[in-house]
Amino acid sequence: MTYELLSIAPRQYEGELLFLYGDEGSERNLPLSKKELAAVNQRRERDKNFILSFDRLPYRLHLLSFDSERPAPEVQEELRRMAAKLLPLLEQERVGTLAVSGEGTLPEEVMALVEGLTLADYRFDRYLSKDVYHLQHVVIDSAFMRQEELDASVRLWNRMYWCREWVNLPVQDLNAERFADELQSIAADLEGVKCTVMDKRQIESLRMGGLLAVNRGSVDEPRFVVLEYNGISGRTGKTGKNGNSGRPICLVGKGVMYDTGGLNIKPDDYMCEMKSDMAGAATMASVLFAAADNKLPVHLVALLPLTDNRPGFNAYAADDILTMYDGTTVEVVNTDAEGRLILADAIAYAAKNYNPSLIVDAATLTGAAVRAISTFGIAAMQKGADNELTLMKLVGQQVYERLVEFPMWKEYDELIKSDFADLRNCGTTPQAGTITAGKFLAHFADEVPYIHLDIAGVAYFSKPQPPYRTGASAYGVRLLYAFLQMQYKD
Repeated sequence: MTYELLSIAPRQYEGELLFLYGDEGSERNLPLSKKELAAVNQRRERDKNFILSFDRLPYRLHLLSFDSERPAPEVQEELRRMAAKLLPLLEQERVGTLAVSGEGTLPEEVMALVEGLTLADYRFDRYLSKDVYHLQHVVIDSAFMRQEELDASVRLWNRMYWCREWVNLPVQDLNAERFADELQSIAADLEGVKCTVMDKRQIESLRMGGLLAVNRGSVDEPRFVVLEYNGISGRTGKTGKNGNSGRPICLVGKGVMYDTGGLNIKPDDYMCEMKSDMAGAATMASVLFAAADNKLPVHLVALLPLTDNRPGFNAYAADDILTMYDGTTVEVVNTDAEGRLILADAIAYAAKNYNPSLIVDAATLTGAAVRAISTFGIAAMQKGADNELTLMKLVGQQVYERLVEFPMWKEYDELIKSDFADLRNCGTTPQAGTITAGKFLAHFADEVPYIHLDIAGVAYFSKPQPPYRTGASAYGVRLLYAFLQMQYKD
């Protein structure tokens, strides 16, 4: 999809036009006859959220009515979702270009609508033999935004597109080695981004016992990718909110390219969609690339442990005891709790080698998170990062990628104690599975402020959840990008 700013006179525009109407007090420029306007306002008395289409042969005018009096984040999310409802109407006529204008409409509302069109238009279709409809071009009334604002959003949406493509790709076409190569290739084309790819031999030299153990059942070698972007170096007047201008924020992403469960193999109905178990790594790489694209004044390091989890060869087993990167010993209770093992090595590596001001991880980690809050948000926990998580929750409300904070009470430590090692990789009871996973990971952050984001419910949707179709969502990219924007000030 391409985008263009253009001064639009709605009554004279000759083309397919979407007109946003959120305020009855602003009717001067509505491109409607008196009869049409009366019908619209009568409809708004019953329900303010709807789409009506009017013939303007050979084109159509689509009027999108919405309730502008609700809280701004809810209004913007409703516009994203209504964009998904509009697309089937455009598909019926194979519309290639759509213009967007409005009356009594805020710039952020227009941007939300265009963002919704972008998110809803995406579909994973590279393996389909038939042609698939896509909206090709969006023309936006230049009264609502500047070119640089649109360009920055488009670059962010592009990174979300590739995040979704990576997560949707089957492991046959995107294993650990290929994903690492692709990340390295992208980094080489971005100013200020450095990429280091460590192969199995180097991972062995680091003694990353978690990543190596999970990989033992696979024919494909693991990779450990470190991306670094420093948008602060050489700048003046840019300081982190905590004064940590020289210390990076470390983003750790779970990169299980496919998860069979290992020897604790998943039932067949749980194994579908396990190509998405690397969504955390795709998310964190996309956030860093988006920050670099838009030259955000932030210092980021993304640490991405990559492997699949298979039951072959000398696969690791329950009762094994692993020695992690930081020397912690871990009793394996369940080989399907593999994500926390590879994350633990990466988190410990970040804490030891980068002196970060904050570590944030993202992972499709537990089914317990989905059972707790369904597919409507992210389960979040923090240790020593109360202010940072408070800000992230506020940002999540604004972009409508919402967080629910789970407790990290010390009593939960008892559930991951082992009789034979320092920790167990699963809790002693099935209760509080999301929390015990977070407690396990927090151990490896040591004294560094730490936030854990369990994105299991939102990274991949088994059925459409507007504005997203079935499949990968890139949920979390907008959240973390906006959070990083808030971290630094002039």
